[in-house]
Amino acid sequence: MKTMHKLFMVLVVVSMLLTACQSGSDTIKVAVLAPLSGAVPTFGTAMKNGVELATEEWNAKGGVLGKQIELVIADSQCEADPAVNAANKVIDQDGVKYIIGELCSKASIPVSEIAEAKSVVQISGSSTNVNVTLNVDGSTKKFVYRTCFIDPFQGLVGAKFAYENLGAKTAFIMLDQGNDYVRGLAEAFEESFTGMGGTVVGKETYTSTDTDFSAILSKVQEAKPDVIFLPDYYPIVNLVGAQAKQMGVTAPMLGGDGWDSPDLSPASAAGGYFVNHYTSDSTAPIVVDFVGKYKAKYGSVPDAIAALAYDAANVMYAGIEAAGKDDAAAVTKAVEGLTWEGVTGKITFDEFHNPIKGAVVMKVTEDGVTYEASVQP
Repeated sequence: MKTMHKLFMVLVVVSMLLTACQSGSDTIKVAVLAPLSGAVPTFGTAMKNGVELATEEWNAKGGVLGKQIELVIADSQCEADPAVNAANKVIDQDGVKYIIGELCSKASIPVSEIAEAKSVVQISGSSTNVNVTLNVDGSTKKFVYRTCFIDPFQGLVGAKFAYENLGAKTAFIMLDQGNDYVRGLAEAFEESFTGMGGTVVGKETYTSTDTDFSAILSKVQEAKPDVIFLPDYYPIVNLVGAQAKQMGVTAPMLGGDGWDSPDLSPASAAGGYFVNHYTSDSTAPIVVDFVGKYKAKYGSVPDAIAALAYDAANVMYAGIEAAGKDDAAAVTKAVEGLTWEGVTGKITFDEFHNPIKGAVVMKVTEDGVTYEASVQP
């Protein structure tokens, strides 16, 4: 009897384990690492919204591989340490094999190292630093992708626009040396601008916590550049722009996609330009459809961060579907060969897992932001 009882108990335990496994396999977990607090929370909200919209659409159609997508959202704060903690948590505790994010390069780079080491597919919508998808030796990370263009291309677009469209022959560069995104974009701009024949007449650094830029702007006044290159996020742009106007600095500011936020101050940044991934004013049917759905759900016009996150989520889900199984190694191979008609352009990946796509330049006026020009690779 004791033997029969033990056998019965073993069968009960096995049955319970099988039931638990089956119930846990009803969904496919996908983590979203977004800066919902910290320096750029509007970016984190836009990113989360874009991913959620794409996820709802896929789930409404039956999900992927016949399973519903379950989002695991973590606040990664656009900083390395919180992002690393979030990545380890969603992988080790939540059992996630797919990550969308992070948004900022300085957070995405350390996350990418974790994703690569633990064989987890990561797709960032907005991290433009080249090292997000590259190993230290220059080889491509097997499991890491992005849906945005990279800093060298963004820097080239900015330099070309300054030199050709604005007629700028001299530039003054302001940068946060401790920010991978800002530093990479500044280096790319300088290389491209000087290569075209332009001259960098000054370059000054600051930290992310600085609020008084008068000393640097005094040097700008002395150098009298044709353009100021400020490749930072919108909070810094607002401060620098306001102080520049107070000091009578007239050279237009030029930056990158970090300017694109509803919290960018038109009064501070008026007269400036920034490189971006898409414009919500586009008449392309896919953009019109996306903008309409986003506005209906969230009550606002989607910025580039939202559009890129929407594309990143769609690429991830299409990759899982194309792989035919819930397996990270199979999914990364499927994503690598994928072609996706995204809101921010047609996405195919080069050998470094970067998308091949164009860019737009936006102009800031006191009334808001308007489309200025398009640049193709």
